[in-house]
Amino acid sequence: MAREYDFASIEKKWQRFWEENKTFKAVDFADKPKYYVLDMFPYPSGAGLHVGHPEGYTATDIICRYRRMKGDNVLHPMGWDAFGLPAEQYAVETGTHPEVTTQKNVDNFRRQIKSLGFSYDWDREINTTDPGYFKWTQWIFMQLHKKGLAYLDEVAVNWCPALGTVLANEEVIDGRSERGNHPVERRPMKQWMLRITEYAERLLQDLDELDWPEGVKEMQRNWIGKSVGAEVIFKTSAGPSVTVYTTRPDTLFGATYMVLSPEHPLVKEITAPECRAAVEAYQAEAAKKTDLARTELSTEKTGAFTGAYAINPVNGVKIPIWIADYVLISYGTGAIMAVPAHDTRDFEFAQKFDLPIKCIIAPDPEAAKAEGVDVAAVLAGKACWTGEGKLINSANSDGLALDGMSVRESKPAATRWLAERGLGREAVKYKLRDWLFSRQRYWGEPFPIIHYEDGSIELVNDSELPVNLPEMEDFKPSGTGEPPLAKAKDWLNYTDPATGRKGRRETNTMPQWAGSCWYYLRYIDPKNPDQAWDPAKEKYWMPVDLYVGGAEHAVLHLLYSRFWNKVLFDLGLVSTKEPFRKLVNQGMILGVSYKDKRGALVPTDQVDFTPNGPVRKSDGEALVEFPAKMSKSLRNVVNPDDVIREYGADSMRMYEMFMGPLEATKPWSTKGVEGVFRFLKRAWRLVAQSEIVDAPCTPEQLRVLHATIRKVSQDLDTFNFNTAISQLMIFLNEFSKCDRVPREAAEKFVLLLSPFAPHIGEELWSTLGHAETLAYEPWPVWDEKVLEVNEVEILVQVLGKPKARLMMPVDADQEAASKLALAAPEVQAALGGKPVRKVIYVPKRLVNIVI
Repeated sequence: MAREYDFASIEKKWQRFWEENKTFKAVDFADKPKYYVLDMFPYPSGAGLHVGHPEGYTATDIICRYRRMKGDNVLHPMGWDAFGLPAEQYAVETGTHPEVTTQKNVDNFRRQIKSLGFSYDWDREINTTDPGYFKWTQWIFMQLHKKGLAYLDEVAVNWCPALGTVLANEEVIDGRSERGNHPVERRPMKQWMLRITEYAERLLQDLDELDWPEGVKEMQRNWIGKSVGAEVIFKTSAGPSVTVYTTRPDTLFGATYMVLSPEHPLVKEITAPECRAAVEAYQAEAAKKTDLARTELSTEKTGAFTGAYAINPVNGVKIPIWIADYVLISYGTGAIMAVPAHDTRDFEFAQKFDLPIKCIIAPDPEAAKAEGVDVAAVLAGKACWTGEGKLINSANSDGLALDGMSVRESKPAATRWLAERGLGREAVKYKLRDWLFSRQRYWGEPFPIIHYEDGSIELVNDSELPVNLPEMEDFKPSGTGEPPLAKAKDWLNYTDPATGRKGRRETNTMPQWAGSCWYYLRYIDPKNPDQAWDPAKEKYWMPVDLYVGGAEHAVLHLLYSRFWNKVLFDLGLVSTKEPFRKLVNQGMILGVSYKDKRGALVPTDQVDFTPNGPVRKSDGEALVEFPAKMSKSLRNVVNPDDVIREYGADSMRMYEMFMGPLEATKPWSTKGVEGVFRFLKRAWRLVAQSEIVDAPCTPEQLRVLHATIRKVSQDLDTFNFNTAISQLMIFLNEFSKCDRVPREAAEKFVLLLSPFAPHIGEELWSTLGHAETLAYEPWPVWDEKVLEVNEVEILVQVLGKPKARLMMPVDADQEAASKLALAAPEVQAALGGKPVRKVIYVPKRLVNIVI
């Protein structure tokens, strides 16, 4: 009899076997269907993995193991997104070179990932900080530059004088740095930009072809933000004209004031002398806010009057020009015509500053009633209406008559009128802005750019790639806005080897997004020193068939990757216009957290666990337990090393898939791991410690077996891992009743279990007498005929009261069902000799006898 289930030795044994035998090595150009599965590769932080990280990796590993057994040639790689701010900040604080800490973190992540038995092809491992990798990141930037998609521009950035560096928007909270709570201001700086806006329409249209969650596609559509409207020219009292972009040219008759963004270049030119001090003070305040704080997070409208007026082109009315921070220079033209009667933000602004509100859309009465809006108040300019209706007060003597039209009819009519008179034109705009592609950091890819003394800016020669980072002891920001690389004098100064011209290297570095934009392509050919990838290999493997990762990358990473791929496609360097065919977002796994009666969070290490529940150690106050995001501050992070040590990798893998649907947010429970661990011990006993016989399954056993094959197979096809595991548990419950287990059932059960729990699967396969790994064994196939039911249990009632349950042929008609029911002894007793008036038969369910 086999030993007890010793998961620790079993898992080490098979992990060693897979590594030594390169079991999961992907073969280029194999003569079978390819299947490319990709995980969003991790940033290797010093904290290592917590149990939430491997959820997506486990899901992809199960699919990969399943697809290999189904006969596919599977590519499943792993690598490291290792440039970025956290490693640099740690280097600044500790004086440790980021290369050292990054390597240490990568080694730890790799150890943790390998301990879970994932079937990666480790020969394809990549690291974005490896010169052999970022050489090609720099090369791709060069292709973008040659295509005219990379340019230098002066743009507003978040500058923190105290930290001496530029901060990303997410590092700024209420105008202060997240790190140190220092004041942050908006400052124009020269930055590298990428013209992603040139691809806006294609990025939008091609979403329709992707098998992605609709929510992710909608987020990308909103980020791109396409709108169709008109550019309208307003003359001003101060001289220059202002062009406004509006999606509602039909509402021009309701425009009662104009707003420019505080950064608009005409503000200085049109501002009256008596308003200048107030306008400049307002501009300074606006410069301290992020775009998010000015728009979505803003609750109170603020502004300053410029003293200038614009002339409304449809009626000649002079309207005041204000500046306000709810208008952004980055959207449209940085100027809006305000129609307060029919725009909520404009209405709030007009109310605050006592500006005219003129209704030009009579609300649809039914719609207004449904919204609880007073129509009379709207018509009087006392309430805002943004819905449908008929236009009023919208006609002039120069041929523009919109009164009585619907919004749909009036928009093209107004645009046509403006265009005919040279006062405007139809325009399509996008919220999407060009991509700010440079950072004032050390730990990032250097740009392959030289700034020559004569003012020219040129790419280095291909032969000079990679441009490596210089060895530096001082990584700290300069405090002047210049990046740390500006201090690397020997590296900084450059002489062109061909011409002798002198120049300086670009001192900004690329953002962390750069390396992750194209990593899926390097996995295809990771060791190639001469090309970023072999075109024939790219054509064989692309596109990625399944991409799994967190929803936090729904917009930027996915949008940037799609943009780069489209550029490469246009250059003939890749064969597909979209990189990722199917996308799946895994949900978040929450930790257990605690709060006191005031709602204050209590870190887990300050909690005592008593028979009456959790209490605070310091004062014994009873605490409320609840799920919350795992974080170092709450000290509720669960380390997978601890779970594996106690229950094994297979138990952790199966539990994470059994917790609920893959895309759902789920609370972690150690008791749940124990339950799955018990299941695996029972599976071990069934196969390794029962009598396995070369005898056929009974018809009922065969039905259970084939029902399990069908259910697990169909659930794997639809990523319903939790219900597949439930079916494996049903199988185990049924066959655990057997004294002797048919070999056919035992072997097929092990094959079905193996994608979820591969270590125990391999060991049980070996126990059953097989010398080879099961990784490429054919996946079991179910037979529908076995699952066909010939008989069905029917409830028999007399006068609606249950009297018997009888097995009847599944295709029994009224006459046959009546005969069988009336012959039953329980029914005869209930009839008591009384005549039958009627028999009601519901096929496959019920016979009711009326007496």
